[in-house]
Amino acid sequence: MSDAATQGPRLQSWEERITAGRFAGRTVVVTGAGSGIGRATASRIAREGGHVVAVDVSQERLDALAAELPDAEITTIVADITDDAGVAAIVGAAGDRIDGLANIAGIMDRMQPAHEVDQDVWDRVISVNLTGTFKLMKAVVPAMLAAGSGAIVNVASEAGLRGSAAGAAYTASKHAVVGLTKSSAFMYADSGLRINAVAPGAVATNIESVFASELGAARVQRGMALIPSIAQSAQLASSIAYLLSDDATNLNGVILPSDGGWSAA
Repeated sequence: MSDAATQGPRLQSWEERITAGRFAGRTVVVTGAGSGIGRATASRIAREGGHVVAVDVSQERLDALAAELPDAEITTIVADITDDAGVAAIVGAAGDRIDGLANIAGIMDRMQPAHEVDQDVWDRVISVNLTGTFKLMKAVVPAMLAAGSGAIVNVASEAGLRGSAAGAAYTASKHAVVGLTKSSAFMYADSGLRINAVAPGAVATNIESVFASELGAARVQRGMALIPSIAQSAQLASSIAYLLSDDATNLNGVILPSDGGWSAA
């Protein structure tokens, strides 16, 4: 067996290329903007000329994002996307016009099968990954309908495409995000809105995967053995920014696997 086969998935090598002015004059809400895919997406859109409403639960991480891009138009707001008051504050910070929403904030489960999932873990994962995504969509869609245009990108997961990538709670939440995305794309197709999702595979972020189940570890790690590579957060940001942009004008209801080919295995 070759060294490459025994070392596990590699981190992809990739050089970002900015499309200047692609989001000029547009306001885009990005959740989870303090780290990982959310931060990379907020940075990408800001550097491409957009006004980014950067949302996170950490003021420190948001301050670091803003300091990194002092010339960009970034409005930071600390908010919990599962809280109605927090969602209202996000919409208020965006102002009268919301052109795009990147629903990126999310949490992992503990890789447990259904009979081992604690109720509080289930409730928290569903609340953040599904209900928070729904609340933001519900809050921004009226402004988009009034404008007759808008783009929403939800973050699903490889676990939204198969059952072998995570535990029961996370997998259920991401399958539900896929359903929410497709239903919304259909409902608003004649209203000028586009709603799509990306389904990341393995990504180098600070979200930790905890295997709290012997059964879950034995099963899920077999599926993870098929991961071809690990993506950089900026690669996912590229996929998300594309779906938010006019370059994706004819894409609606798409669940885009941005996973290095894992979903093809």
